[in-house]
Amino acid sequence: MDIFTKATAKMGPLGQYASQVHGYFTFPKLEGEISNRMIFQGKEKLVWSLNNYLGLANHPEVRRTDAEAAEQYGMASPMGARMMSGQTDLHEQLESELASFVGKESAYLLNYGYQGMVSIIDALLDRQDVVVYDSESHACIIDGLRMHIGKRFVYPHNDMDCLRRQLERATKLAGTTGGGVLVITEGVFGMSGDLGKLDEIVAMKKDFNFRLLVDDAHGLGIMGNTGAGTGEHLGVQDGVDVFFGTFAKAFASIGAFVAAPKEVITYLMYNMRSQIYAKSLPMPLVVGGLKRLELIRTKPELREKLWTISSALQNGLKERGFNIGNTESPVTPVVLSGDTSEGTNLTHDLRENFNIFCSVVAYPVIPKGMIILRLIPTAVHTLEDVNYTLDAFSHVKDKLDRGAYATGKIVDVL
Repeated sequence: MDIFTKATAKMGPLGQYASQVHGYFTFPKLEGEISNRMIFQGKEKLVWSLNNYLGLANHPEVRRTDAEAAEQYGMASPMGARMMSGQTDLHEQLESELASFVGKESAYLLNYGYQGMVSIIDALLDRQDVVVYDSESHACIIDGLRMHIGKRFVYPHNDMDCLRRQLERATKLAGTTGGGVLVITEGVFGMSGDLGKLDEIVAMKKDFNFRLLVDDAHGLGIMGNTGAGTGEHLGVQDGVDVFFGTFAKAFASIGAFVAAPKEVITYLMYNMRSQIYAKSLPMPLVVGGLKRLELIRTKPELREKLWTISSALQNGLKERGFNIGNTESPVTPVVLSGDTSEGTNLTHDLRENFNIFCSVVAYPVIPKGMIILRLIPTAVHTLEDVNYTLDAFSHVKDKLDRGAYATGKIVDVL
């Protein structure tokens, strides 16, 4: 069989819908300044789908710093991989400041969050090691674990009794292989918005010998008194052995970093293939990262505004009878009952008739019979945005309950 056959015959669980949804539900084009209102297919929409938590994407100081750094350095500098010719004082400065910010001894910059997490797991684990991870871990963690040729155990999302049982199994197995045990979870789970039970996991270190790797992509910058993450929020940052953060969320940029004890970071620097063989993070992103970190540390009002909007949105949804799950973060999932076609029609109604753009998730990403509308409040949203959205959601929920979005009834929506 020609290897290209899958491109036309199989397509995959999401690709099979490409002809119907491409450009609208998948790969949509949001245009204009990154903010609470943007242009979609020629019309202004109220946007709830961007991880611009603190509104830094278009903060005037950030934009000015980015522009000046691009003019001074261009995107080529530094030329080469960090290990060979891409090392600079500014890369080291950002790493030092990030490590201090999240309470770790040392840090190392990564070109991409997804790629970085895959490579962290690959470098940390040998065939003798055993890994235990949360079932709802992000795809980058799952892909990293696919590279692990040793044993791995999964526990149902945030099920601490099962984690304890899996740790017992992992500890016993590691005793025979001569390896170690690594637990992996997230700080804030990006789909549900609930928190990894880091405090309870850290407490288990009294009974088991393991290290803890936390992906805090959605917690960095917004959780905790200073924004240092979910570990700070739960009072157990010291118990997080390896902290992973990305610049693609609250930092409104691209890239990532890993923070840990100095000897661990040195080991990763010399063993992470995705960094050893990749060009250094471009200088404008490094300079921009320093500015963003400065604003996160010195402007707590950005975080306060985010939480004001988040609380208003989430409390309003609950008061109107919506199910938003167990979120403890700004991530706001609105869980509805309906099939994929109903979710499609409902979202179309929101975008075309209410001018609200939010992400929709349905089967096959989640089980049949469920629709999740995922809202991401930010510091640039307003209370007026919240109130308008609450009214719109009440209207579409009523239509959904009346069957207006059922298959064959798209005409009732338009």
